[in-house]
Amino acid sequence: MKFYAKSPGNEGYIKNMEVVSFHDADNHYLFQSQLYKTPEGKYYLYGGCFFGYGVEIIDVTDPENPRHVQYMPVMDPEKYPYMSTPKVQICDDLMIVANGNCLPFLHGPAPEKYTPAPGGVHIFSLKEDPEHPKKLSFWSTGDEGNPAGGVHRFTYNGGKYLHLSATAPGFIGYIYRIVDISDPEHPVEAGRWWNPGQFLGNQTKATQMKEINGWNGYDAYPGYVHFPFADTDAGLAYLSCVGAGFKVLDISDPKVPQVLGEVGMTPPFATKFGGALCHTFMPIHGTKYAVGMQEGERYWLYGKDLHEKFGAHSYCGIEMFDVSDPEDPVMISIFPYPEVPEDFPYENFNYCGMDYPGTMGPHNLHEPMTHKTWIEDRSDRVYDCYFHAGLRVYDVSDPYVPKEIAYFIPPNPEKPLWDLKLENKMLGTAEDVIVDDRGYIYLNTMHDGVYILKCLV
Repeated sequence: MKFYAKSPGNEGYIKNMEVVSFHDADNHYLFQSQLYKTPEGKYYLYGGCFFGYGVEIIDVTDPENPRHVQYMPVMDPEKYPYMSTPKVQICDDLMIVANGNCLPFLHGPAPEKYTPAPGGVHIFSLKEDPEHPKKLSFWSTGDEGNPAGGVHRFTYNGGKYLHLSATAPGFIGYIYRIVDISDPEHPVEAGRWWNPGQFLGNQTKATQMKEINGWNGYDAYPGYVHFPFADTDAGLAYLSCVGAGFKVLDISDPKVPQVLGEVGMTPPFATKFGGALCHTFMPIHGTKYAVGMQEGERYWLYGKDLHEKFGAHSYCGIEMFDVSDPEDPVMISIFPYPEVPEDFPYENFNYCGMDYPGTMGPHNLHEPMTHKTWIEDRSDRVYDCYFHAGLRVYDVSDPYVPKEIAYFIPPNPEKPLWDLKLENKMLGTAEDVIVDDRGYIYLNTMHDGVYILKCLV
């Protein structure tokens, strides 16, 4: 059924969910948000900005009336006009903010003369005042001046270590870097791991140039570490390695992470143009299963020229894995294609807004962690932002038969948040989702703020 119209003909779609409220996120493009609950019971949403220099803070104690607190800069926007804070993690009263540079294909080309933002993570304390975080330190990736440098995805489940996908001098793409923050004012690297082929010292100059200049490097490059999900209680890390598939690592000794098992996914899944081909791989707590997915892409980035170059695309989807033996992860099922509303204006989501098939596929999953008790952690439910197919909710109580039970497709944004030369329609986009222990769902929609929802089933 239609939800509402932002303007005539611009409807959203909803099934088995209700919209509690909406917040414009102070007109910032939020990305990879995180929740925090104070000892007094107040809830705050902290949003990283994929195209921005800070963190958006919203009081969501009353989900029906979210309150803007502040947009907190982490670096000087005049010195670093083309930077990104793509992810926030919070545990043990610490807020960790990723830092890096923007992506030319997503945000447009960088200014002719600009200072690349240093890659790394900012560490703040929320204990004293969650509305005004206290800066403790900045850990650098060590490749200052690298316009592709920085930290993209990472996990922090409390305790001693951060688990980062981060650039490093002498390597291509993101590698897995473990940082010791037992003294949060003086973080130090504790260990690292990378895929074969990422270390430049093992490559010829010709190979390096081919990999760097290739489209996303996927034609020659086996895969960077897109996301290390660390199950710190089990001493395991679940790595999504783009073209190199999913891997399970033993991180009981963080100085020497060791591969236990792996499963290749590309091909047949997620080839040619797209986002991070193997994007997320993470355990479902309390079970012997894990969920993995391959990233699609936003259609307003995908023009006729790319369609003519790449042609048909391989399937990008969500899968269930049996990881009872970490040395032998096995795919056991595939999630269904997102349900298309009866009154949806397009035949399906592959042709959504275009007269040629695009790079249809999912994006960010809700990421429960064992030491964040204020975040929902159910063994029978998976939430995914499926880009233009909206937020999708799945029942995985039977891991062999995942079932879609609810969805919300937001209305299209009325205008982009930055100057974009768009070939295709500016479609409503589900980017990132996090769910609190009260069942409230916080959906970032890229150019159009944050929806707070409830699932009715």
